[in-house]
Amino acid sequence: MDHGPKEGDSVGAAAGDAARGAASSSGGVVVQVREKKGPLRAAIPYMPFPVAVICLFLNTFVPGLGTFVSAFTVLCGARTDLPDRHVCCVFWLNIAAALIQILTAIVMVGWIMSIFWGMDMVILATERRCRAAESDLH
Repeated sequence: MDHGPKEGDSVGAAAGDAARGAASSSGGVVVQVREKKGPLRAAIPYMPFPVAVICLFLNTFVPGLGTFVSAFTVLCGARTDLPDRHVCCVFWLNIAAALIQILTAIVMVGWIMSIFWGMDMVILATERRCRAAESDLH
């Protein structure tokens, strides 16, 4: 069974040379992808890592509870991806997300959303932690 050209074949080598030639002649192309976040997703606060893990734990066992707790971290100064919105608006967006999770947990959608929300909190906390470590190096 032959599954196409293998590494070292003349066809594979020619294709690779053509690709390298195109990249070097044009100077290379840099593509940047940015995730577009909706207002609820952008309202998730950048919390300290231990707090984010606690919120994930709460969201896993009581849908919406970790999201509800995270809303109060916004009032305590946690940063979000909505810098142009007032703190109270971001607080209420997080409360709305918690209510959606609680009300739709009956049909499992809210529970799954709640777990993913908690995972996003931990991911954002990890990003926050990495940025802090990088700024300490500089």
